[in-house]
Amino acid sequence: MPRLIEYREAIREALDEELARDPMVVVMGEEVAQYNGAYKVTKGLWEKWGDKRMVDTPISEAGFIGMGIGASMLGVRPVMELMFWSFYTVAWDQIVNNAAMVRYMSGGKINCPIVIRGPANGGTNVGATHSHTPENIMASFPGMKCVVPSNAYDAKGLLKAAIRDNDPVMFMESTKLYGEKWDVPANEDLPNGELVIPLGVADVKREGTDLSLIAHGRAVITCLEAAKRLEEEHGIHCEVVDLRTIRPLDEDTIFDSVRKTHKAIYVEEGKPFCGVGAQIAYMIQERCFDDLDAPVLRVNSLDAPAIYSPPLENLQLPYADVIIEKALSIA
Repeated sequence: MPRLIEYREAIREALDEELARDPMVVVMGEEVAQYNGAYKVTKGLWEKWGDKRMVDTPISEAGFIGMGIGASMLGVRPVMELMFWSFYTVAWDQIVNNAAMVRYMSGGKINCPIVIRGPANGGTNVGATHSHTPENIMASFPGMKCVVPSNAYDAKGLLKAAIRDNDPVMFMESTKLYGEKWDVPANEDLPNGELVIPLGVADVKREGTDLSLIAHGRAVITCLEAAKRLEEEHGIHCEVVDLRTIRPLDEDTIFDSVRKTHKAIYVEEGKPFCGVGAQIAYMIQERCFDDLDAPVLRVNSLDAPAIYSPPLENLQLPYADVIIEKALSIA
């Protein structure tokens, strides 16, 4: 029987298992302890692990992210929760000048095994300042890894791998997925006794022969909806490739899919200018130019700050109709 659990529960399981596995793992952030987390991701962990492993912080991202980076340089493995990834700007210097650079600047003598996690998405009507999707920005700095899971199964396995990684990992979730359920096997039902997904390995969520829909995060769910409709309504068989991690990037899975289908659309909830899809489109045309039967297309959020109005924000984000329209234009 499948074990259906929520996206937030999968993340909680990953945290709980890693807290048990390694005494150097700690969880820090605003309201992560007694309040159970702003999104109830850490519910029950404070009661189980206590004040030294589940640490409530002041409302000062620059302060507590800097503290976590310093602790990681001394061997602690902090998992830092941002209430919104939009607040990364408050700790910009700490993240990009310290966490990302310390291993290189120390000649490989000092690691920074920190995970910074939290929601990075629009679509929840919380205004422009709380709706950033900065995975393209974080991925642009060598020295950091960037993970964007699209479902509960991947979220659990990737977070466990991220916590064990010796580099800083930016782990970006979606508030719109927290309450959604997926099949996540219990540890006793897994061959190795636990679910760990290596960073840098993409996943083909749906096999297809006519068109590659490539995406990350919640856009993968939108691509699966569009692929289903394209097959049912137009007889077009789309392959859906989920990057899972943007840095490190699984280039081979992307190129193998494009060489099979000869057409590609990149879909993301980020803005189009300097987006992840811009990089992927360039890499496809550089490596697979002779395999392409049509230009590489992109579907993004509208290039404007997030709209507060619920019906308008829904139209600002990528949705299945837009993907289908793009797909038909190159079918």
